[in-house]
Amino acid sequence: MVFFLIILSFFSFLNIIYSYYFDITLSVNTYTITFFITLLIGFILIFFKKFDFSELKVFDKILVVLSGYLFLPFFIAIPYYLSIHNISILNCYFEAISGFTSTGFTIIENIKQIDPSLVIWRSTSQWIGGLYFLFSILLLIDIFDENLKKSLTNFLSLNSKEVIRQAFKIIVIYISLTIIIFFILSIINIRTFDSFNLSMTLISSGGFMPANSIDAILENDIQKVTISILMLVSFFSLFFIYNLITFNKNNLNYLSEDFNLLIYILVLISLFFVLFNNEQNFSNILLSISSSVSNIGISSNNISSNLSFLFLILVIIGGSFFSTSSGLRFVKVLSLIRYSLNNLLSHANPNQVYLNKISLLNTNTNITDINKYFLAILIFILSLFTITFLLTISGIEFENSFRIGILTIMNTVNSEMYQLPNFDFFNLNGFSKIFLILFMIIGRLELLSILILFKKFLFKN
Repeated sequence: MVFFLIILSFFSFLNIIYSYYFDITLSVNTYTITFFITLLIGFILIFFKKFDFSELKVFDKILVVLSGYLFLPFFIAIPYYLSIHNISILNCYFEAISGFTSTGFTIIENIKQIDPSLVIWRSTSQWIGGLYFLFSILLLIDIFDENLKKSLTNFLSLNSKEVIRQAFKIIVIYISLTIIIFFILSIINIRTFDSFNLSMTLISSGGFMPANSIDAILENDIQKVTISILMLVSFFSLFFIYNLITFNKNNLNYLSEDFNLLIYILVLISLFFVLFNNEQNFSNILLSISSSVSNIGISSNNISSNLSFLFLILVIIGGSFFSTSSGLRFVKVLSLIRYSLNNLLSHANPNQVYLNKISLLNTNTNITDINKYFLAILIFILSLFTITFLLTISGIEFENSFRIGILTIMNTVNSEMYQLPNFDFFNLNGFSKIFLILFMIIGRLELLSILILFKKFLFKN
């Protein structure tokens, strides 16, 4: 948590410089206060006794990750509360949680009415949240199955030295990809301010934008296709490009999930092109496909409402194990489908042996891992039922509650392609906002960790 407080203080300092440079004097004190608070608390925590994460039990690691999702947004909320826009405490925290979990729900009705420094702060909050999410996966790696761990490291349980090594690699790659995305956006003539904010959004799978609609930023098909491709950076593993550059045939397992994802996205694009390209420009559909599979959620307003259910399915499936996207994760869904088909086939032809093997992996998916995948889907269904019920009894239409429930748990912003372009979060009652805050955090935690928490509290022994 100390590291992320220091990052918050760094971005506060950048906003101070930005505010002075563009003469936004009303914002300077806001970020100055945030800078000193985060820096002071960060240095205070440094002097506390350090502990070895590898010595913590899984339950303790989950609590550490959960505490970060609960408390770090309080610091992110400070500039919202101290701004001239008179935002309530709950709305400030809601906006901060939405950014930090890379969801993108917003209580701000018109982005153009807030000062540019606050727009940047929104974008950086989701960038920090995306980095925190990657660190949380590293910390919670023990709850993942062996095949998923192999897409990150040869170590099945990380010691402190390995955690530091992998964390440093994450930081370097994450920052490098952000810079690359920024330069590519600038090359295709998207203005610098928008390029900076969008680069933060795309790398973190966030939903915050520097404009009210992506149509106000993208002017031609080349820009739409380019940004669609850049969205896939957060769909594949963070290490995908790194693993390609350092390719070694002995470490083929590092690339296995991403190769399956590549086949998946190519099949999706081909099917949508053949079946749904008769009514509108395919660049809009491509943008929606990339945005859905990467759990970003932003889309053009010129998209058919008939495809909304298909896009929601893509949101639920999600992307890679070690990416900033959410979802149930494609490799888990694929493993469950393969396992189910093999069981059906084995009953039809008992003499035939069917392997639960994902291509390029040298080991089969065992029954323990299949049970984990099944439990993750079960927890998702229970969570979706719960949040849909809670939102419905709070006065929201059932269909909208169901759609918002999926997007909340999958940390995906509402937009035209989900038939929720102008959903009013500002006027939601307090209980609905608290429910959404809770489930945005649940969606960012590995769903299996929710079961571990319940098991610990309900069954003491």
